[in-house]
Amino acid sequence: MNWNKTRTLVTGGASFIGSTLVDALVQRGAQVRVVDNFSSGRKEHIAGHLKANAIELMHADLLDDGVARKAVRGVDLVFHLAADHGGRGYVDLHQAACAGNLGLDGQLFRACVQEDVEKIVYASSGCIYPNYIQRDPQEMLYLTEDKAGPPYDADNLYGWAKLMAEMTLQAYHKDYGMKAASCRYFTVYGPRGHENHAVIAMIARAFIGQDPFVVWGNGEQIRNWTHVDDIVSGTLRAAEVVDDGTAMNLGTMERTRVIDAVREVLRYTGHQAAIELHPEMPTGPMNRVADNSLAKRLLDWEPQVRFMDGLRSTIDWYFATKDRAKVAAELESLLTERQTVSHENSNSRRLSAVTANFRG
Repeated sequence: MNWNKTRTLVTGGASFIGSTLVDALVQRGAQVRVVDNFSSGRKEHIAGHLKANAIELMHADLLDDGVARKAVRGVDLVFHLAADHGGRGYVDLHQAACAGNLGLDGQLFRACVQEDVEKIVYASSGCIYPNYIQRDPQEMLYLTEDKAGPPYDADNLYGWAKLMAEMTLQAYHKDYGMKAASCRYFTVYGPRGHENHAVIAMIARAFIGQDPFVVWGNGEQIRNWTHVDDIVSGTLRAAEVVDDGTAMNLGTMERTRVIDAVREVLRYTGHQAAIELHPEMPTGPMNRVADNSLAKRLLDWEPQVRFMDGLRSTIDWYFATKDRAKVAAELESLLTERQTVSHENSNSRRLSAVTANFRG
């Protein structure tokens, strides 16, 4: 694919992953439009591109009438990352909000057909995999794509919406010839990450000097935290080479216990605190790790950032950019919400003008 001047839309493009993807697209010379309602995205993530007139911005909600069609008009390639989402503390406690993704995805996909968009690359999730096969942390389990089949048992309404969107794109490819690819993201972390995700929550607790240091669950949960740079590189490769709606895992195959990540955060930050386990809090599956062999084969892609290296660089970013008093005041809310009420973009349903016309 020749990225130079390719007309792209990134939904949720001011978010953690979305803005990192925008950075990569701008670097490759693509024309980039961002649509974001700023319910979790932050304008500061894309401020440099806006100042340089390198991207277009629509401050709008894709669920509002007519917004989806306007957002995709004149676009060749859509990266669909917008969703009502969050870490475990959010998706477990906000089921109705996450159910809204069913409507959001449906409206956007339909608008893409109506406006003759060439291709959709969809940000799916490891949450589509059945809960019942992820219960034993002692099992050396690696989730291959075929394990997403029946009997279906996705992780909460968030996972069901992701699964339905994948199936919808496969149907759109079959019935309408829409080119599509779905990327199943696994436990993404890195700079710009949010405190309602486990890694950033651990770092935030150390940053404010929390003692006792609270850990949700029993600490035995197995995860394969994947650096945002690796997620973005895999997403771009999917855009380049997959057209038939195939869904593939983007994740490392490193198996890391939550308690081991916690101990490294404490060691690296020098924070000495007693660890206090809270098994009654939202925990998620006990054993979730991707098998990434399909992505290696189809995309010639594999993760480049080892978890412990990425964890340390993310700690450095967090400690260098955050305000300790502000984090301390807001952390309990941030653990289960997408933003605090003081966020600069609290009016999420305002539609701002697009700065240019892709067809023009």
